[in-house]
Amino acid sequence: MLVLTQGDPAGIGPEITVKAWQALRERGPRFVFLGAPELLAEKAPVQVVATIAEAEQVFPTAIPVLPLALSTPAVAGHPDSRNARSVIDSIARAVALVLAGDATAVVTNPISKEVVQKTGFAHPGHTSYLAELCGVPGQDVMMLAGPSLRVVPVTVHVALRKAIDQLSTELIIKTAHTVAKGLIRDFGLSSPRIAVAGLNPHAGENGLMGTEEQEIILPAIQHLQQEGLKITGPYPPDTLFTAQARSQYDVALCMYHDQGLIPLKTLDMAEGVNVTLGLPIIRTSPDHGTAFDIAGAGKADPSSLLAALRLAHQLSENRKNAA
Repeated sequence: MLVLTQGDPAGIGPEITVKAWQALRERGPRFVFLGAPELLAEKAPVQVVATIAEAEQVFPTAIPVLPLALSTPAVAGHPDSRNARSVIDSIARAVALVLAGDATAVVTNPISKEVVQKTGFAHPGHTSYLAELCGVPGQDVMMLAGPSLRVVPVTVHVALRKAIDQLSTELIIKTAHTVAKGLIRDFGLSSPRIAVAGLNPHAGENGLMGTEEQEIILPAIQHLQQEGLKITGPYPPDTLFTAQARSQYDVALCMYHDQGLIPLKTLDMAEGVNVTLGLPIIRTSPDHGTAFDIAGAGKADPSSLLAALRLAHQLSENRKNAA
């Protein structure tokens, strides 16, 4: 059974949780919600449970909830840092359940980085916190996966100027290793094909528009090819995401956040899923944020959460079968 975290209680997490349960209750992967029961109770039948086994039995008739208390009542669309502790605790408890073998995977509802960081949360987001909880700090890699495309940014949540400074041959090699292992173990690809994007327009055009391709990216690719990985590039970023180009690889390794996430969300926004590679557990998440602007209005689309739940179940099955 999957564990679904609370996310920010003032965001769209509660609404899409209810809609996901309504879509999956009769046939689909089952989940237990780890959060405040009152966030869901007005919109669907809810039953507080004490164990995962109890949640399995409850799921067809009510949303099973492992309860957490809020510090103050949540108001949709109005985030409150006083509830940051419940947001963080939900993530920590979910990871502990999976590490203990009680649940199969963690699926995280969206959080507000600004809200949790106001209370001293030291991480830029979910991903590095999950790695710390799993005892593998610095080993996490963010992948966005959809029906049309998978992308991995080598540098993630930093300003573009800093991303260029952070980019190194060593970081590309480390990221590619984690990506290849994840695609083999969790996605069932025996020999994944990795395409690498250049950093500059036209992939630098032999140094005319930048030398990072020649000095940083190409040495990483050559090193990885010598190790036996099916990795090619660097390719001009403006042509790497056409339909014909996408048919030639299983994942695109991108040099900075928006280089990969813009095409992914353009192609697969409704069904895009955030997957954390490099962890001893399975973790997925919707590819969108808290959407405070529409929280409470009944407009939230649960498609990405449904895709995250289904993919988490599929990946956990793949990992179990590969063991």
